[in-house]
Amino acid sequence: MAKSNKTQSQGRMRRIVMRILQIGLFTGIAGGIALIVAVAVAMSSLPSYEAMKSSPNGQMIRVHAADGSVIVSLGPSFGKWLPYGQIPKIMVDAMVSIEDKRFYMHPGIDPIGLTRATWLAISNRGTGRRMQGASTITQQVARNIFLNNSYSFGRKAREMILAMALERKFSKQQILELYLNKVYFGGGAYGIDAASRKFFGHPATELSLGEAAIVAGLVKAPSRYAPTADAQAAIGRAGVVLDVMKENGAITAAQAAAANPEDIVMAPEAPQNSVRYFTDWALPQLDTLIDETTQPLDVWTTIDLKMQRAATLAVSNNAPAGTQGALVSLDRDGAVRAMVGGLDYVSSNYNRATQAERQPGSAFKLFVYLAALEAGFTPDTAVVDEPVDINGWQPRNSSRHFNGQIDVRTAFAYSVNTIAAKIGAEVGFSAVADMARRFGITTPVNTHPSMVLGTSEVRLIDMTRAFASVGRKGVAVIPYGITKVTTADGDLLYEHQDDTSRVLVAPWVAAGMTDLLQTAVNTGTGRAAQIGRPVAGKTGTTNSNKDGWFLGFSSGITTGVWMGRDNARAVGGLQGGRAPAQAFAQYMKVAVAKRPAEEFDTALKLPEWQLEPDDEAYFGAPDNGMYVDENGMPLETLPNDGIVGAAPQVPGESAPGSVPTSPRLDQRWIDEVLGRQDGKGTPASPAPPATLANPPRQQPTAPQSPPPQ
Repeated sequence: MAKSNKTQSQGRMRRIVMRILQIGLFTGIAGGIALIVAVAVAMSSLPSYEAMKSSPNGQMIRVHAADGSVIVSLGPSFGKWLPYGQIPKIMVDAMVSIEDKRFYMHPGIDPIGLTRATWLAISNRGTGRRMQGASTITQQVARNIFLNNSYSFGRKAREMILAMALERKFSKQQILELYLNKVYFGGGAYGIDAASRKFFGHPATELSLGEAAIVAGLVKAPSRYAPTADAQAAIGRAGVVLDVMKENGAITAAQAAAANPEDIVMAPEAPQNSVRYFTDWALPQLDTLIDETTQPLDVWTTIDLKMQRAATLAVSNNAPAGTQGALVSLDRDGAVRAMVGGLDYVSSNYNRATQAERQPGSAFKLFVYLAALEAGFTPDTAVVDEPVDINGWQPRNSSRHFNGQIDVRTAFAYSVNTIAAKIGAEVGFSAVADMARRFGITTPVNTHPSMVLGTSEVRLIDMTRAFASVGRKGVAVIPYGITKVTTADGDLLYEHQDDTSRVLVAPWVAAGMTDLLQTAVNTGTGRAAQIGRPVAGKTGTTNSNKDGWFLGFSSGITTGVWMGRDNARAVGGLQGGRAPAQAFAQYMKVAVAKRPAEEFDTALKLPEWQLEPDDEAYFGAPDNGMYVDENGMPLETLPNDGIVGAAPQVPGESAPGSVPTSPRLDQRWIDEVLGRQDGKGTPASPAPPATLANPPRQQPTAPQSPPPQ
């Protein structure tokens, strides 16, 4: 009986086992069918290989300085797409060895690796550790292109299905090509060419064994092993890769020993502080220059790193405590050679050189005197420093006194406010505003009388542009930062062309303005800006010393400096002729060191309508070859006995028949000709000379004590 029960029990067990096996078989078959269907469906929905190649990682922009060095790399990727045949074999072997050593044998998922990873996951249950080591290279391709990095069993299942679909549709070489060109290596670099350029400074086609080991080792933990994050960690990880390659037979022991990662020189990190003010200003201009939005770009700029360092140092060394500073330096064609938008980009990326709008103070007088010169004034024109009242506005000088008659050159050199006000009133405040807009001031300019003293807010880059246009003899200067743009393959997308067609003022006006600016530096308020060679410039100081400016040019370089507080509070002792002028001088000594000194063209070649008539206008022969009477009718005989050029004969001054002499053309002669006499029968006394319009030229008289502007 017992034996019968035992036999029955064994029979039931066999039936249960068989049932389980049957269920398992049917489940396996159904699962297999479902998997095949899922893979087939996934395979049919996969895009073409070309479409997967072009799926964007995001556009990478690599910015070059004027000397070609890379100053910053922006965006998530940069690098050339390398076909499989161009990828170094050592790179392929390193990646396969460390990431998926059974890559050439599995169908997209690695059963052995999956089993090991599952066992580790069960063993570490409750510890919070994820299942590791289960993803093949093909699975990583599927995740990078089609999925995200969220961790769930559903995402993992989709990843495995897509991996098997990829293996069915594409070759192993194609999958490796996708992987090596798209995987993330840290430091913003996607793909081996991006990583090689960023970390070693050359294309991936030139990778050495040691460099390939470093790159391959980054995939496990890019943020931890990237050379930009921890160079020693990257080198240590490369040693592990070399050991694995040796174990797998990819390299020999001798090759592993020769490829010492410790000897590899990493590409230096580009500066990321003050130069970012420049790149933040220049790069948005790409939207107007080119249409390319997907390909990696090389952007070649005007920035000179030596001049940029000198500019940063000059601003930081001279800015008063508690203030900010900014500097813009332009070459003669408008190329931005240096730009400092603040003392520290990391703490404040607000660009005070291009965004801040501040009152320029007396630096705005550039436009007042340009308008005056264009209206007929010259540097030698006599003007009177005296009290001024313009519709109730009564400007005063910093010196608190008046200097009487001086010339325009002296008035500008010592920044005499009353003269600027009188000139503004005579030429018209709207003419001054128009001159400012003509020279590139983009902010609103008011036409109140006080505008001549710089009450309208301006930007430093606009003011620097205006001074540069004067230095270019009246030809418009437009600041630019991008010289050319190319693709990673070197295809030219854009190249800057200098435009000299727009003339803002006549050359003689620019020459006169340069004369005034040069005097301001030589003997006036800008003496601190002297650098041992010709400099033309102007200071600017606003009320209560809230802003200090100095702008000037020398040897083809124009530089503007501003200092002040962001909250526009007063700064004790801040004047344009002190800290800003000193910063200008410190910077310019470096900026122009290798340029020949250039003398300024200050010769006023006035147009004919402004020249005083010479003697021939009164006594010379007519240019039409004939003489006419008072009605314009031709004369057949010459007046005064045929003596050409003879003066009108005045009774008592010469005997009949004698050769007449030319009288002196003075006020007495004019009164006699016009018959004007006083009550005593003598010519009237001459009228006093004008003080503004066409005044007599006087020798300059320096003010009693120059105002510190």
